[in-house]
Amino acid sequence: MKNRLLSAACTFTVALAGCSAPTESYSPASGSLGISRDDALLYAADSDLDALLVIDANTDQPVARIAVGHQPEKVLVGADDTIYVTNRMGRSVSVIRRGSWQEAARIDVGVEPVGLALSGDGRTLFVVNSTMLDDSSTGSLLAVDVATRQPKYEIAVGPEPRGVVVTGDRALVSLYKQGDLVSVDLKHQSVTRYGTTLNAQLNQTALTGQTTNVGGAPTPPPDFKGSFQGLTTVRAHGFESMAATPDGKQVYVSALLASSNTLPGGPATEGTVNPGDPGQPGLNGATGSGYGGGSCGAGAVASPALLTFDAEGNSLAKDTTICAGQSEVDQPPQVLVSGRASIPLQGPVATAIDPTGAFTFVVNRESNNVAVVANTAPQQQGQSSVDFASAPDSKGGSFGLGSTMEVADVGAGPTGIALAKDGARAWVYNAFDHSVSRLERQDGHIVATRTTRQADDVLPVEVVAGRKLFFSAVDARMSSLATGISCATCHLEGREDGTVWNFHDGPRQTPMLAGRMLAQTAPYHWNGEFQDFTSFMTHTVTHRMGGSVVTPAMESDLQAYISSLTLPDNGNKKPDGLTAEQQRGLQVFAKAECNSCHSGAALTDNQFANVGTTVTRGAVVDTLPHEGKLNTPSLLGVARTAPYLHDGHADSLKLRILDGKSSDLHGKTSQLTDAEVDDLVSYLKTL
Repeated sequence: MKNRLLSAACTFTVALAGCSAPTESYSPASGSLGISRDDALLYAADSDLDALLVIDANTDQPVARIAVGHQPEKVLVGADDTIYVTNRMGRSVSVIRRGSWQEAARIDVGVEPVGLALSGDGRTLFVVNSTMLDDSSTGSLLAVDVATRQPKYEIAVGPEPRGVVVTGDRALVSLYKQGDLVSVDLKHQSVTRYGTTLNAQLNQTALTGQTTNVGGAPTPPPDFKGSFQGLTTVRAHGFESMAATPDGKQVYVSALLASSNTLPGGPATEGTVNPGDPGQPGLNGATGSGYGGGSCGAGAVASPALLTFDAEGNSLAKDTTICAGQSEVDQPPQVLVSGRASIPLQGPVATAIDPTGAFTFVVNRESNNVAVVANTAPQQQGQSSVDFASAPDSKGGSFGLGSTMEVADVGAGPTGIALAKDGARAWVYNAFDHSVSRLERQDGHIVATRTTRQADDVLPVEVVAGRKLFFSAVDARMSSLATGISCATCHLEGREDGTVWNFHDGPRQTPMLAGRMLAQTAPYHWNGEFQDFTSFMTHTVTHRMGGSVVTPAMESDLQAYISSLTLPDNGNKKPDGLTAEQQRGLQVFAKAECNSCHSGAALTDNQFANVGTTVTRGAVVDTLPHEGKLNTPSLLGVARTAPYLHDGHADSLKLRILDGKSSDLHGKTSQLTDAEVDDLVSYLKTL
């Protein structure tokens, strides 16, 4: 018991007796990494290599490389040691049998499959598709017969789903940008509930008028469809990874909590308060940058979180003003904070719970570390009563207002984790340098005792360097440690987060970067305030993210990486070209004069236009320097970037067109019939 890795998550001994056997919903691994049932082998999905890497868990040495589909992302290991891999850009799931070290089968699924789960009897594989093959507005949960590898049924679950957990006859599916769960009755093959009371619970104090938000009390949170209605103290989004506790009674989801406070245009001055919680100073006594200030002492305006739901999908979230040490701990602290300005946490992408259920390990891609949090109160673990916020840290100092028990540094861009049954070891796969970090107990703490390279880079050197910059919240050139934010914190997956941020010059929705020919679309920002990429990056990094410098080499690398990103997969594009409806929509696109602004290869003229959406009332209003006009955005990939417009008030393309018909400012749409509107929407979804 003394050698258990898990007991090293804090400096006191953990009593592990009395734990029940894990249920079928429990998995000791998460994200891009899986582990064999006997803890002998690791399975890492490497999206750069289009391969599944098999690694000896004892020596950390490569065993085999198996070719799979395009951009493999998640790994699941069945009870019979069959390995399943979602090929995100290959619309498929690869099936591998242990020992054969080759792909045994490839199952066709939907668009951009990500999450995987198995039924309790192991006979049904559940696959989460980001969108359906014939409908980009909603994703699905696809049930596949394991024996025949044929689809059994498919259920639409809402926009951009990512993760899934099966608890008995129920599946819980996470909506990535919406930041909520959908409950699915597997027995009756139907959705029983869209969304939860999560956002209301996170903002309970604010909604009762006791707001901690700067600038006034917020209105209730967004509805299920994602419209951004007024201000909230925080809004959950970025639901990436899901994990069920060993007893199946709770489900944890890694997420981001986005502050709706008005963000300053430049760096904060020393001594200003944390705008996410005025009662608490920032980690260094200031917000650190224009993007600084989150809940419970978190540095970033988008704070990493671990949100708790029960097995039925009911939210157990608490008001974000409740921080570690301020109330009883009957679930993991929801805001993830290390408690030290020198140890930011950002970009939670994988979540695994140890077999005892005592601790949760959260892999943070943007801060290159793993945070360990306690799932229950010290008294429940057989410990003496200890205030977690004052526990000593691995540097010999003391944690400040923090929720983690331990933070272990790993390699670059970690995306997966696997825990051994004996609790003595854990492994992390680092996607950006194709390595495995081994976590073990050392001097009473969890550390990466070794990191072993598994493969060489196959991407251009400038793309590799640019990706590390883009995703880094710990590189001092890109972000201050107190801010703890990266480009990817808002541009999730290099795309966008579906969130409207409140800037000093108005509400601004995060634009998508992937596949939109960024180098050819200056000027930048909705205001068009930056005439070239150099001024754009310099201001964003040094004035908003808190970074120190953007050198020409960094700028070149960042531009190379962003240019390498492809558009999201699009089921609306058919192999045989445009359908009859889409062809008619192309003609309507010209008839409505949409092509007068959305022209060229990037579908933007890089000019400015007044489309009738200027925000003139409310807590945050628009300041538009170009005669009240906005920079024309690209329409590439528009089908998957809802909600729409700079303030995000249109939930769908059709609603935007119908809303704009009264003014004819956003295209000459008043003349369009209902059928032509439908045709136009159908065409827009192919772009």
